Amino acid sequence: MQLSIIIVNYNVKYFLEQALHSVYKALDGITGEVFVVDNNSADGSCEMVRRTFPQTILIENKHNPGFSVANNQAIKMARGKYVLLLNPDTVVEEDCFKTCINFMDTHEDAGALGVRMIDGKGKFLPESKRGLPTPQVAFYKMFGLASVFPKSKRFGRYHLGYLSNNEVHQVDVLAGAFMLIRKATLDKIGLLDEDYFMYGEDIDLSYRITQGGYKNYYLPKTTIIHYKGESTKKTSVNYVFVFYKAMIIFAQKHYSSRHAQLFSLLINFAIYLRAGISVIAGFIQRSKLLLMDAGFIYGGIYFIKLYWELNHKYIQGGSYPLRFMLINATVYTIMWLLGLYIAGAYHKTRSLSAVIKGVLIGLVGISLFYAFAPESYRYSRAIIMLAFIWAIIGSYFNRLLLYVLKFKKVDLAMAYDNNTVIVGNKAEVLRVQELLNKTKANCKVLGYVAIDETETHNNDYLGNVNKLKDIVQFFHIEEIIFCSKDISAGQIIQWMGGITLPGVQYKIVPEESSFIIGSNSKNTPGDFYALEINMALNEPLHLRKKRVLDIVVAICFLPLLPLAMLLVRQRFNFIRNLIEVIGGKKTWVGYAHSYKNSNDLPKIKQGVLSPVTTSTIGVEDATVNKLNFLYAKNYSVEKDLFIILYSFSKLGN
Repeated sequence: MQLSIIIVNYNVKYFLEQALHSVYKALDGITGEVFVVDNNSADGSCEMVRRTFPQTILIENKHNPGFSVANNQAIKMARGKYVLLLNPDTVVEEDCFKTCINFMDTHEDAGALGVRMIDGKGKFLPESKRGLPTPQVAFYKMFGLASVFPKSKRFGRYHLGYLSNNEVHQVDVLAGAFMLIRKATLDKIGLLDEDYFMYGEDIDLSYRITQGGYKNYYLPKTTIIHYKGESTKKTSVNYVFVFYKAMIIFAQKHYSSRHAQLFSLLINFAIYLRAGISVIAGFIQRSKLLLMDAGFIYGGIYFIKLYWELNHKYIQGGSYPLRFMLINATVYTIMWLLGLYIAGAYHKTRSLSAVIKGVLIGLVGISLFYAFAPESYRYSRAIIMLAFIWAIIGSYFNRLLLYVLKFKKVDLAMAYDNNTVIVGNKAEVLRVQELLNKTKANCKVLGYVAIDETETHNNDYLGNVNKLKDIVQFFHIEEIIFCSKDISAGQIIQWMGGITLPGVQYKIVPEESSFIIGSNSKNTPGDFYALEINMALNEPLHLRKKRVLDIVVAICFLPLLPLAMLLVRQRFNFIRNLIEVIGGKKTWVGYAHSYKNSNDLPKIKQGVLSPVTTSTIGVEDATVNKLNFLYAKNYSVEKDLFIILYSFSKLGN
C-alpha cells in the first residue's frame, strides 16, 4: 500500500466532510487508506463519516487525548509506505498525493515533506516552511522582529521568509497540517511525542527526522487550502499558554541544560507578556462597539449639558453641579447601553431598528430613575430628550463607521449582502442557489459563471470561467462560490491565487453537500452556510432574553427567600442553584437528560428544571429528545416562566 492518510478531528464536521471529498478524489490511482480519529466530538462528526464515507477507518475516542496520541493510534494501524498527517480544515488538489509520492520516491534522503499552503482567501501561509525555534530565532519571533523584517536572513528564520515560496527547499520544520512522512522513518525515530497535547509536536517530529539522518523538504509543486492558519487563535490566552509551553517541552528535551534554562526563562517571560496583550486585545475586540457607544453617549451628554447651560439654564453664569456628570450622565449611559444590549444591537450590528429599540428601552429605564430619584438629582428633562436623539445618531454612526472600515464602502443601509457569483454547471449552481435561499445567506447572487462555453448564452450566466477575473472587476463581485463537483480543487486553488483583488471572499460547495464552506483570512475561523433546522436557541437574541430572565427571576427570589424555602423541597440545593444561576453556571430551564442527548441541539447551560419537569409520568428517551428539540426550536420567555411557576417546588433539584 502506498499511502495512509490520518485526519484527527474535533468538532469540525463541515470542514472534515469537504476535506474527505478532496482526499478521496486525490487518491484516484493510488493504493491507500484513510483514518479519521475523532477526539470525542459533539457535533455529529462520526455519524457523518459513517454515513457519507463508509470506506473510512473511523476511530472514536471517548475523550480528547490530544493531537499526538490520536495520530499515534492510527499510525500504529497504518499499512502505507508513506503516512500523511492532514488537518480536517484542508482541501487538497487532485494530483497532490501523486506529486508528493513521486518526489519522495526519487529523493531517498527525504524523511518527510510539506507543501505550499494558502488560507481561505488565497494568501500564502508562511508556516508552510519554518526554521528550528532556537532561543535566538524564538526571541526574534516573540518580540516582533520576525514580522518587521520577514525576509531577513537573521530575523526571518522562523518562517524562512528569505527563501522563495515557489521553489523546493530543504527546511528544518514542517507544518502538522500537512506532513507526509516515510513510514520507515517513523519506524526508526519513533512516533509523535505524546507529551505534547497540541502544538509543538510537528516541530519535535521534524527535528527528530533530521536527527535521524533524513531531510525535510518544502515542496511547492502542489498547493492545499488550509482554512485555519497558524494565527487562528492568537488572541486566545489558552493558545498562548499551550503553544509556548510546548516550546518549553521542546527545549528541555532537545537543548543542553544551559540553553534549555535560558529558553525556558525567555518563554515564560513571553507567555505572560503575550497573555496580557491577548487579554487586552481580546477585550477590546469583543467590546469595541460597546466602548465606542459608551464614549459617544457619555461625551454627547457632556456637550449637550454645556449647550443647555450656556443657552438656557445658566445664561447669566453658573453650571450644573459635578454630580450631574458623575451620577446622572453615568446612569443615563449605562441605561442606554443596557437597552442596546437587550434589543440585540450588539448582535445585529447593522440593524437601525435594533438601535432605535434599544435606545427606547434605555429611555424607559432613565424615566424610572428620574421618577424615583431625589429632587436634587432631577435635572432638565430637555437634556435627556436631546441625549436620547444623540444616542440614536451616535450608535448608528458607530456601526456605520465599523461597516465602512470592514467593507471599504459607504452604504447607509449597511447591507449584509455580498455581491456573489456561483461558478459551476447549471444543475449544480441551481442546487447551490436553492441552498442559499433556504439558509437565508447574506449574499446577493448576481449570476452564474459557466464551466462549459455553451452555457454562457443563458441570461443567468455572466460569462465563462476563463473571464472570471474580468467578471469580478466589472460586476464588483465580493464573494465567489465554487461548485467542486464541476471544478477540480486544483483549478479552484489556481483561481484563488490568481484573483488578487482586495475584498473578494471564496467559498466551496462539496459535491452533494449542504454546506458552503470558506474563510476570510488565516486569522479567522472558517465559516460556512449550513442547511440546518432553524432553532430559536441558535439566535443570540433569544439567548440574551433567556439570560436576562434567569437574572430577573433570581433577583425576585432573593426578597422572597424565606417563603420560597417553605415551598421548595430541597432547600439547600435551591440556594446553591440560585447562586449558580446568578453566576451563569446554570439556567433555570434547560434540556432534560436522556440516554443520548442530540448533538445537534444548541448549547445552553445545565438546567435546574426542564421541559420534562412538568410531566407527572415517566417519559421514554425518544420522547425526551423530542421535547428537548421542540423546546430549542420554539423557545420563548413565556415557556420558561410557565415551567418555573408550575414546577416551583422542584427548584431545589
